Amino acid sequence: MKKLSLAFSLALGLSPLATAQAEETVTVYKSPTCGCCSDWVRHMEDNGFEVNAINTQQINQIKADAGVPQGLASCHTAFVGDYIIEGHVPASDIRRLLAEAPAARGLSVPGMPAGSPGMEMGDRQDPYTVMLFNAAGQTQPFAQHP
Repeated sequence: MKKLSLAFSLALGLSPLATAQAEETVTVYKSPTCGCCSDWVRHMEDNGFEVNAINTQQINQIKADAGVPQGLASCHTAFVGDYIIEGHVPASDIRRLLAEAPAARGLSVPGMPAGSPGMEMGDRQDPYTVMLFNAAGQTQPFAQHP
């Protein structure tokens, strides 16, 4: 996955130094007009992550280039270390992913469930599953909320 991360970073015009720093920083690609994406960025920052938010109109191309399976797509795509983070994944699950370092491509919260980070709607809390996925698009549950 490091080769993919390096190639992807170079394709986006980032330096290898930026790739090395990516292990400590979440880089998120989002629409410039999406409020829930900005709220997720704040959630990540509030939970101790450094976030590099990049506004783009090419989010679908970024998802395709990264290999996000179509059924797992959400509104923003992020990268941390060697992993893809798709959608409204809680910071605690990302910390667990980084600590456990499973052989996987990343985590996804498909869609935009109410109550997930960035999708807060008062007291409404829809149950949702954070999915772990591999390069072949196979999935398994990683965490269940609430």
